[in-house]
Amino acid sequence: MQPTSLDTVLAAFNWRYATKKFDPSRKIPAANWSALEQAMTLAPSSFGLQPWRFVVVNDPQVRAKLREVSYGQPQITDASHMVVFARRTKLNADDIGRHIARIAEVQNIPLASLESTRTMMVGSMTSRADADLNAWAGRQLYIALGFFLSAAALAGIDACPMEGFESPKYDQILRLDREGYQATAVATAGYRAADDAFAGKAKVRFGQEDSIRHV
Repeated sequence: MQPTSLDTVLAAFNWRYATKKFDPSRKIPAANWSALEQAMTLAPSSFGLQPWRFVVVNDPQVRAKLREVSYGQPQITDASHMVVFARRTKLNADDIGRHIARIAEVQNIPLASLESTRTMMVGSMTSRADADLNAWAGRQLYIALGFFLSAAALAGIDACPMEGFESPKYDQILRLDREGYQATAVATAGYRAADDAFAGKAKVRFGQEDSIRHV
């Protein structure tokens, strides 16, 4: 792997912003979008359990319905692509068993050799209260969202992370509740409109001296 220079990374991060107005006529090339999907799935998670589902919404009619329960925000319908980040609710032993089986498959090792790992995971996860487990799953999900936003920036693709939506209604429209998932965050992606007033605004962040403490 050829490393990307940190100057390039920082330039991309300074360039990106939460795009408020997308150019609906510009679409992300299929190969680029495929790479962004891979970036989401490559995100790390605690125990590697990946307690998430990423729902890419392409249907214009569905996106119109989602915009109605997203306080009318235009990014939902105008962006080239939209992905809903949903967390797993009520993670159980079957979910852990599925993950263990996947480890055995990918790493080509006997399933029986992972029994102690499975037992440890089941004990750790299933002993938690539902509220704690849901909060944990949400934290894992935001790691994937961060990977998506970073990959988009490095590819010169605009994106906007969003929490301004009615999660229960998203769950109903996308049938996430039937699948054991809950909509937690949204990211829209595409290319900024030429007249997006937010594009030219200076990025506002506290200085490193205020945000970083060295011990």
